[in-house]
Amino acid sequence: MIITRKHISRRTMLRGMGVTMALPFLDAMVPAGTALAKAGPNRVRLAAIEIVHGAAGSTAFGAKKFLWAPERVGRGFDLAPGSLAPMEPFRDYLTIVSNTDVRNAEAFTAPEIGGDHFRSSAVFLTQSHPKQTQGSDVFVGTSLDQLYAQKFGQETPIPSMQLCIENVDQAGGCSYGYSCVYTDSISWASPTDPLPMIRDPRVVFDQLFGVGATPGERRERRAEDKSILDWLGTAVARLNKDLGASDRARLADYLEDVREIERRIERIEAQNRTGEPRELPGAPIGVPDSFEEHVKLMFDLQAIAFASDTTRVFAFKLGRDASNRVYAESGYKAAFHSASHHQDRDDRITEYAKINKYHVSMIPYFLEKLKNTPDGESNLLENTLVIYGSPMGNSNVHNHKRCPLFFAGHAGGALRGGVHVKAADGTPMANALLTAAHALGLDDMKALGDSTGTMDLNSAPETTVSRA
Repeated sequence: MIITRKHISRRTMLRGMGVTMALPFLDAMVPAGTALAKAGPNRVRLAAIEIVHGAAGSTAFGAKKFLWAPERVGRGFDLAPGSLAPMEPFRDYLTIVSNTDVRNAEAFTAPEIGGDHFRSSAVFLTQSHPKQTQGSDVFVGTSLDQLYAQKFGQETPIPSMQLCIENVDQAGGCSYGYSCVYTDSISWASPTDPLPMIRDPRVVFDQLFGVGATPGERRERRAEDKSILDWLGTAVARLNKDLGASDRARLADYLEDVREIERRIERIEAQNRTGEPRELPGAPIGVPDSFEEHVKLMFDLQAIAFASDTTRVFAFKLGRDASNRVYAESGYKAAFHSASHHQDRDDRITEYAKINKYHVSMIPYFLEKLKNTPDGESNLLENTLVIYGSPMGNSNVHNHKRCPLFFAGHAGGALRGGVHVKAADGTPMANALLTAAHALGLDDMKALGDSTGTMDLNSAPETTVSRA
């Protein structure tokens, strides 16, 4: 076999009839016989996921029963008692950070009291205190995902994407003097510029794959009942001639993943067009009524985008404050917001933990997708940082202490995983997120929100948390 330095560009695109598709990383994208020949993409991907309404483990009873953070600090912790139990298969990729507070989500003045649900989401990734206003003069801070996108996002076709599960289309003022944009978005390009979240998987799919320049063109192509792969057949055949066997197999797997996502979206749209009553009657036609189906579809889209390096940054909002959605699959049929106001009753806190556990159970699906996706000599989970947390603690009293937070993935080697780090009382969550920013390569960041320093996320003294 003759080895040459000829290679295809990392930015090679498949194009055909208004469809544009980025490729996954292939061996053919590096020159043979060079130092880069075994190197893959070296930029860490970021998926920042917010869940609202805190956690049962943030209550005094929940902390005593280890309903969120495990009993043991350091390594060798037991996840079984709490809501993090579904993460057991990925414990080696898991960094739990417990006992941090989000003070900037608290009320600073008397008029702000009671408005926790309507400002908290804006604080999650900014760790800054929102200006109380129902007008257009909103102000909070630049979010971590956007700080990363602004520095490294220009290397990809789409600098970042913002996704959500709940309805976030409300405009104007919400309650307690806060604009709805504080409740609706966790991603802020600047202190005055909230970014809209996309709820409809069809919209995400079309943005990722450039399906038609206008909504009309996209509708016309769907009306022809053709897959986007039908428009790319010639381009794929031409590219395959220049690929080795392993690259052809990888490309075929990638294209099949895209096609399967497309099929699922088409099935959802077909079902929602039947006129049958929906659980979510006001939702876009591409949105599944099933929470789990919706979340998994959004995770699949994120994994595909990471694999093709179309974007490296996602912010994903799993819920909306004050939502009364019912998660019957959790084993607790009380509405979400109502369940979060558990009156500090032990039995109701225990039941609420079932909803927390159900939400966490969505994450291993995403991690499995990332782990099974090659990325150079490694895989995407090695080169991704997943942030999962809430800016609220004990939702019954709307406080912001002992807020749930964990990281998953090795962030390109910056995080070892398999550790539970318990912060000292009063430690801002911003310290953990500032440390995460450094792991992402934002080494010049000196502060984030009310941070007071960084944390060691790779080691912790081996101790057992007191039950007192």
